[in-house]
Amino acid sequence: MTSVLQALMTRLLALVSSVWIALALPVSAQNAPVVVELFTSQGCSSCPPADELLHALSKRPDVIALALHVDYWDYIGWKDVFARPEHTERQKAYATRSGLKSVYTPQIIVNGLDDVMGARGMELANAIARHAAQPARAVLAVERSGGELKIAARMLIPAGDAPMVVQLVRYTPEREIHITRGENEGRHMVYANVVEGWTILGEWTGREPFELTVPVEGSHPGAVLIQYADQGAIIAAARLD
Repeated sequence: MTSVLQALMTRLLALVSSVWIALALPVSAQNAPVVVELFTSQGCSSCPPADELLHALSKRPDVIALALHVDYWDYIGWKDVFARPEHTERQKAYATRSGLKSVYTPQIIVNGLDDVMGARGMELANAIARHAAQPARAVLAVERSGGELKIAARMLIPAGDAPMVVQLVRYTPEREIHITRGENEGRHMVYANVVEGWTILGEWTGREPFELTVPVEGSHPGAVLIQYADQGAIIAAARLD
């Protein structure tokens, strides 16, 4: 009797799971947000205009704007208190993929593909519009309940055999600091969507629907990104409010 009950419970859980995926994932994801990553530094005199641009983008519902502070300018007089070495490594990985010999700030990466130098608003707007107009390659849904995060995804366009990574990004919507040394000495800066955590949750081939439940701590907002490995294209993103 116990084995029969266990079998029934297993089937019931599978049914509930499949229903959740079906309800959570829309038929199309044309309105999926475009991911904009800004690599910036408090020690970079040319970064404030790009920081302001990202601040404006952070208000748009069709964009996930992320500020990744890097640490390689810390030696010139001011240590960026929001910088993380893993942000520098992520930017270097983008540079390697693109064939660039070095990294720089401010640099903006759109959906893991397009490279925009500095605060070129029109160029960035065109890149965002171009990615927003592309047919959705996958659909992604996230749901936070208590201390758990449910993630479900499925491909709309075959992904081939290239591996993808599912990532959780956590950020603080607004952080302020008064800079007392370095190239931006005397500036009082307000930064938007400062990234403070970036976790790889798992890998996915896209051949089967993806489903994962993970613990999530705190109330900080964030986003789930699905991206081809080695800093390839971001094919799906969902906001975690």
